[in-house]
Amino acid sequence: MTNFDATPLFRSAIGFDRLSRLVDSARAASEGQSYPPYNIERTGEDSYVLTMAVAGFGEEDLDITAQDNVLTVSGKAAPQAPEQERRYLHRGIAGRAFERRFVLADHIQVQGADLTNGLLHVSLKREVPEALKPRRIAIGNGPASQRPAIEGQATESQSIAA
Repeated sequence: MTNFDATPLFRSAIGFDRLSRLVDSARAASEGQSYPPYNIERTGEDSYVLTMAVAGFGEEDLDITAQDNVLTVSGKAAPQAPEQERRYLHRGIAGRAFERRFVLADHIQVQGADLTNGLLHVSLKREVPEALKPRRIAIGNGPASQRPAIEGQATESQSIAA
């Protein structure tokens, strides 16, 4: 599958043009680099852990940035002895510079990162703001309950009682 046509979706949906860009970038990423290898694990209903194999990199060699729903993990290995002085019989540890980008869904926040035994663990959590969560609306009876009360202004029942 080389092309994805989202035109039928856009006939009845408004504001989802970002979805088309997301699908295109995911397709390009799958065809692109595969270094360093990584896992994405769901650890709870709203929590995830991204684990990357970064053998040979220290904390000072790694940079993690989250901006505009994109998580960027990059690494640049510290310079070592010149290649002329090293004589490898087999070289299987890459240690080359890298940059991986991950598109985050709305409201996914980076909680922290930890580097243990050559594995970088980045903790992520979905945190939906209170204003966007569903809320229950109380149903009132009678015409007085149909008008919203304004703070600092007495309702009819309060002014009659006074």
